[in-house]
Amino acid sequence: MHSWPITIDDVRGAQKMLAGVARVTPMEGSRHLSALIGSPVHLKCENLQRTGSFKLRGAYVRIAGLSPVQRAGGVVAASAGNHAQGVALAASLLGVRSTVFMPVAAPLPKVAATREYGAEVRLHGATVDEALLAAQRYSEATGAVFIHPFDHWDVVTGQATVGLEILEQCPEVRTILVGVGGGGLLAGIAAAVKPLRPDVRVIGVQAAGAAAYPPSLAAGRPVSLEHFATMADGIMVGRPGDIPFEVVNTLADGVRTVSEDSLSRALLLGLERLKLVVEPAGASPVAALLEHPDAFEGPVVAVLSGGNIDPQLMQRVLRHGLAAAGRYLSLRVRLADKPGSLADLLGVLTRLDANVLDVAHVRIDPRLGLAEVEVDLHLETKGPEHCAAVVGELRDAGYVVSR
Repeated sequence: MHSWPITIDDVRGAQKMLAGVARVTPMEGSRHLSALIGSPVHLKCENLQRTGSFKLRGAYVRIAGLSPVQRAGGVVAASAGNHAQGVALAASLLGVRSTVFMPVAAPLPKVAATREYGAEVRLHGATVDEALLAAQRYSEATGAVFIHPFDHWDVVTGQATVGLEILEQCPEVRTILVGVGGGGLLAGIAAAVKPLRPDVRVIGVQAAGAAAYPPSLAAGRPVSLEHFATMADGIMVGRPGDIPFEVVNTLADGVRTVSEDSLSRALLLGLERLKLVVEPAGASPVAALLEHPDAFEGPVVAVLSGGNIDPQLMQRVLRHGLAAAGRYLSLRVRLADKPGSLADLLGVLTRLDANVLDVAHVRIDPRLGLAEVEVDLHLETKGPEHCAAVVGELRDAGYVVSR
């Protein structure tokens, strides 16, 4: 039997506390994803939450639980994005002074939003870990209460309200997919759902490049990763939180991993088919459906945990997603080095309806004859079948093509 200090009554109490503070975010169906897995798929749109992510829920419940003396001393946090904004708004709503440490290279829109929500922002260090150390030192020096992004029972209780909303909005649910970093959201949803609906499978999703939960679950304790990297910065955490891990290890039904290609394809799908702006971490449950379409019993609820994506990162991820979806094609084509050869090649590509994005000549290569040249081509295509057709037609036309 578990012994953690969180009950369904606590979660319901948090739900009442958050009424009028956090939105009851919508549940949207997806015909595209439903057709993909052969069962209904619904999207829990926490990307449409105030501050753009679920983080407001846990931050508000945590700060609301402070004593008057603690509130008077203010709060401090460290984050590169979503937690920063959640703490800033929660503190402002509760009349508490907040200081947030963010890495020097934190995206400017997130820094600006955190300030607009009312926090004093201090830029420190190159990474979130360095900002975290600075925040903890500030807490020790000033008495401000440190608000951890996931490793506190009040934070887990606040995030658990997402689970109650899912059961209310989609009572027929059989599987819930949740992106996982430190584990606060997964732990909260599992703690809310499992006592009421033990038949529902609650499954975490991590980026393969920053997947601390699978080895931790195998070891039965939190394990730190030596190296980790992913575009999904919202779930790029090198070690599970002690408190979330305890819940996840007991109640959740496992953690799946997804590739960077799947994350970028999921973000692209969000824009093209779902009409939703979702950050890579928030798109991780959709990535799991794309990568493992036969693995989950439906109806499935995929939690889109956040939509705060830096525009520059979005550009890079979209390019990656288009390439992963077969919408870009890079080729090297050998030609006779004489006038008109390139025009002839471009004429073939025009007939094949392939849009040329970039062309570069390569003349210095020992494999080339004296009268030969190669061109590097970057093409925009209509998908994998179109890519194969373009390559086949070029070869049929006598061109030497390499990819």
